[in-house]
Amino acid sequence: MNFKKTIRLTSIAAAAWLAIGSASAQTIVKIGYASTPTGSYGLGVTAFCDAVEKGTQARYKCQQFPNGSLGGEREMIEAVQLGTLDITDVSTGPVGNFVPEVKIVDIPFLFRDYDHARGYLDSAAGQELLKKFPAKGLVALSWSENGFRHMTNNKRPIVKPEDASGLKMRTMENKVHMDGYRTFGIRPTPMAFPEVFGALQQGIVDGQENPIPIILATKFSQVQKYLSLTGHVYSPALFLTSPRFMKKLSEADQKVFYEAAKIGTAAQRKKVNEDEANGIAQLESEGMIVVRQVDAAAFVKALEPAYASYAKEFGAENIQKIRDFK
Repeated sequence: MNFKKTIRLTSIAAAAWLAIGSASAQTIVKIGYASTPTGSYGLGVTAFCDAVEKGTQARYKCQQFPNGSLGGEREMIEAVQLGTLDITDVSTGPVGNFVPEVKIVDIPFLFRDYDHARGYLDSAAGQELLKKFPAKGLVALSWSENGFRHMTNNKRPIVKPEDASGLKMRTMENKVHMDGYRTFGIRPTPMAFPEVFGALQQGIVDGQENPIPIILATKFSQVQKYLSLTGHVYSPALFLTSPRFMKKLSEADQKVFYEAAKIGTAAQRKKVNEDEANGIAQLESEGMIVVRQVDAAAFVKALEPAYASYAKEFGAENIQKIRDFK
């Protein structure tokens, strides 16, 4: 074998070993969420994954599990704690069962609008809440977003609390939400999100409450007649992972994942804005009867008994600080 041929074969072999080494060095990151790939969660997760892959030169690559294929949000949070799922993008609905301090942001009629909610969560006070997670076997990479929740049902339009009275409404497994909804006369029925469409279709529950992006993405217009723009709760979300997962990353890669979560949050919020602007007309075109003006003051008044318990649990001054945030 001549010298040049030996060099060429050695180079080919070296390139092959490098390729094998590069492939074997790639780590698949499993990330789950409850909604569709084309909804706000899906777009947020995709933006996050693209940023992770780019920031780590493809050493980390996501495998997405949308549509609640790994279970409801509570099950996915538990899977992250156990290490069987790497990351999840979930609403705060079930998070309070794991990190009780977070429940304060789920209080009905706490936030005035999106600017108020996003500004607070992105502030030092909102970031301080994220420090509560590691003690519970979780790491909050970033706040993301679900949106302001609205009520749908098959019985009647909801304009004031009395209209909601007696309705069996699917809710998240969230005591703060459920205590508030009971003051409206609603019969809250906790249910994992993957089960909701079928339950509405079969009449097991009369209605549900979710932000416009979720109502659109899940095609609730096919199984719900009335949509009332109650905006009764601002529902944040979170990119969650575990201390176990983060400890596997270098310091530089940890920064990539944190930054990617911010990019995912921005994409998710952008999609929420778009759906809020255009989605209501789309739902009307799909046959839903939309109540645009509700008696918000009456809903707030009805909440007074629940607010007394919220003040006892979270501190009236802490609730007021959030309300007054600018």
